[in-house]
Amino acid sequence: MECCLFLEARPTASAGGGSVTIDATALHRMIAALPGGVPGLLKAVVHTPVDGGANDPYLDKETPPVCTLQCYFDSIDQLESACRADGPIATILAHVDTLGAQKFAWVQQTMAVRCYGVPEPTPASNADGAPAQCTYMVSYEGPADDLNAWLRHYIDSHPPIMARFPGIREIEIYSRMDCSNTLAVPFVDVMQRNKVVFDSPAGLDAALTSPVRHEMRADFKAFPPYRGANYHFPMHSVGRLYSAAH
Repeated sequence: MECCLFLEARPTASAGGGSVTIDATALHRMIAALPGGVPGLLKAVVHTPVDGGANDPYLDKETPPVCTLQCYFDSIDQLESACRADGPIATILAHVDTLGAQKFAWVQQTMAVRCYGVPEPTPASNADGAPAQCTYMVSYEGPADDLNAWLRHYIDSHPPIMARFPGIREIEIYSRMDCSNTLAVPFVDVMQRNKVVFDSPAGLDAALTSPVRHEMRADFKAFPPYRGANYHFPMHSVGRLYSAAH
C-alpha cells in the first residue's frame, strides 16, 4: 500500500486575509529539476483553492489551505528519508514559501492510501503543462468513539456511492500512519481524509447537485459516532508522475 505525505499551508491571523497564487506547473518543474530528484517519489499533486468554492447544497463555504501538496511514496522508509531537515521535501517547501506561502502555517501528516475504481478514470501523466483537475478534499478531524467501526463503515459504504458521481475521475481514502521525520513542520492527527476528482469546478458542481450527493448525505447520517469538525475544500489540482528509481 502506498503512503502519502500531506503538507498544508493553512491561513493564520497574521496572513491578514491576503491571497497567494501558487503556480503549480512551475512548482512541478522545480521538483523535477532537483539535483538527485526526490528518491522514492512516485507522484506529487499540487492543490490550490478554487475561487468562489463549490456549490454544495449541504455545506457552507470554508476557508481552504492556500496550498496543499500530496507526495506519494511506495514505503514509509522512503517518505521519512525524503523528509529529513536537509532533504528534498524541505527544499520544495522553501521554494513554495518564496511564492508567498511563508505567511501561512505549514502542517504535515502521513497517511495510508486506498484507491478505488471509477467508470472513466483520467490516466496519470508526467507531461509538463497537463491541465488542472478539480478535487474535493475532505477531512474528518475526529476522534471517533470506535475508530475501527468508523473506518469499516466508511470504507465499505462510501466509495460505492462516490463512484456513481457523474464525471468522477478518481477516489482515494486515507487513514493515519505513524511517521517520524525531522522536517521542521508540525504534525497534525486528522482521523481520516478522502478526495474525489473531477475534470473541472463545473464538473464538481454538477456532481454535487446530482442525486448521488443526497445518497452521500444519507450515508453520512448513518456514520458511527464521532466528534470534531469535517472540512470540504474544492481545489484546482495538478498532478505529475515521478520516478521512484532516482
